[in-house]
Amino acid sequence: MISWNDFEKVEMRVGTIIDAKEFPEARKPAYQLSIDFGKEIGVKKSSAQITKQYSKEDLIGKQIIAVVNFPKKQIGKFISECLVLGSVNGEDIVLLTSDLKVENGLRIG
Repeated sequence: MISWNDFEKVEMRVGTIIDAKEFPEARKPAYQLSIDFGKEIGVKKSSAQITKQYSKEDLIGKQIIAVVNFPKKQIGKFISECLVLGSVNGEDIVLLTSDLKVENGLRIG
């Protein structure tokens, strides 16, 4: 069990995917995403292994949920700056999204 204080340390925010590119250097099939988290946070990049469920074109404009306060992680030559959240069933990953369009950067809590 974690405490409420532990949970509050995880900064989950809503962002809109503005770009999605192939990531051929990744060990498992993945995309390189650019995600707009609004004025306060700005645009962050992430690597996401979501190629089974989503095409690059499907991702543009999609609002997703991501953790934005992890340390940066180097994946090959790419620096991932946030962790996109999704439900995981083996290798199938379905993104966590907002069912209504909301302002980029809103905190999840």
